[in-house]
Amino acid sequence: MPDAFLAQLAAITGPGYFLTGADEMAGYLLEPRALFHGTARAVVRPGTTAEVAAIAALCHAQGVAIVPQGGNTGLVGGQIPDGSGRQIILSLTRLTRIRETDLAANCMIVEAGVTLLRAQQAADAADRLFPLSLASEGSCTIGGNLSTNAGGTAVLAYGNARDLVMGLEVVLADGRILNNLSKLKKDNTGYDLKHLFMGAEGTLGIITAASLKLFPKPRAIATAFIGLHSPAAALDLLALAQEELGASVKTFELMPRIGIEFVLRHSPGSREPLVQRHDWYVLLELTDSSFSGLENKLADLLQAAMEKGLIEDASPAQSLAQRDAFWAMRENLSEVQKLEGGSIKHDVSLPIAAVPAFLTQVEGFVTEMIPGARLVAFGHLGDGNIHCNVSQPVGADKAGFLARWHEVNEAVHAIVVAMHGSFSAEHGIGTLKRDLLARYKDPVALDLMRAIKATLDPKGIMNPGKVL
Repeated sequence: MPDAFLAQLAAITGPGYFLTGADEMAGYLLEPRALFHGTARAVVRPGTTAEVAAIAALCHAQGVAIVPQGGNTGLVGGQIPDGSGRQIILSLTRLTRIRETDLAANCMIVEAGVTLLRAQQAADAADRLFPLSLASEGSCTIGGNLSTNAGGTAVLAYGNARDLVMGLEVVLADGRILNNLSKLKKDNTGYDLKHLFMGAEGTLGIITAASLKLFPKPRAIATAFIGLHSPAAALDLLALAQEELGASVKTFELMPRIGIEFVLRHSPGSREPLVQRHDWYVLLELTDSSFSGLENKLADLLQAAMEKGLIEDASPAQSLAQRDAFWAMRENLSEVQKLEGGSIKHDVSLPIAAVPAFLTQVEGFVTEMIPGARLVAFGHLGDGNIHCNVSQPVGADKAGFLARWHEVNEAVHAIVVAMHGSFSAEHGIGTLKRDLLARYKDPVALDLMRAIKATLDPKGIMNPGKVL
């Protein structure tokens, strides 16, 4: 990578936003779980779409690979360069403008470096809702959310990230800018190109801005923590809730007793959510545009579920503090697993009706394979997305347990595929699951993906080695 090329890059962003020192680049080279640690020749931090385009055009001319990066919260290595030292990281965290809020169109145009939390707050300030919600919302960015088609806890009511987008601005591999920041609900003028780039993890182009859908802000929220005996009972409860309350059902999160015990053990201030212990729990949240009546609807639902024998106990949140405590139980599950030793993680989705059978099969396989291993399966039952994590046996050697990652993955993913599910529900493919994609994806679909990649990125400089 010639000095003259590096000087040209630095001239585009200005020297203060062109990083080459080991210490100043360190935070960009390691992802949250420390599974992927790369090297890079430089980190460039453009402040405008025009600067992103200039960088892409220069790299395209020189054949230099670009690794786009947002908040660096991804869990499959898609935002981390390889070990060659010949790639550059293009950080989008300076693209932080909220360009426009259009209440008539119910949309908001934001740049890729805006954090999810700030987008939520901007919508709230305009008396609207942007419903995407993730545990990392304080640091993850809109560009990263869209590039990975993030999911979260509100998918049941509002859909994945791609469902919340009206249009995109994208810098292509050769530096051209696709201006498609639409506010239109109807546009039948050919291919809907925005869907090519959402979920592509920066392998086809760099998302620099998005036109996001806004929704009426809920006027009432009702939350309950529910104890029940099985995932099958939880499914029946979900069906009852949707039948009785329809679109008011926003969140339906399934959690096992072992996960609750982990939170109680490692989260200071946490308390048992219910009087008695239960094998499984559901965090149910309802929203409504009316100020009154929702709490009564929740009470009626819980009473009906109790009479049908679907639930064993329930506690509706009586205050904001109690609602926050219920949510902390769910949101802390991933973090507290780290304190229980090694954890082999899976982000899978199943046809919703298949989830109970899946959990039964996985627990049988895993505990037979590794006696004492602890299945900690939780997640978004309402859309079939389960974080099927396996914690090491108590007192086991962590390194020895994690050495069986591939073996456990093989067993879990074989069950997923047999049940017509997906081995990547909301985290993406990145580097971690690239071989799985090649193994399990429909061959015709893979051919089409490769053809699209070759068309949009003929030199292969856009996040090479990721996805395909």
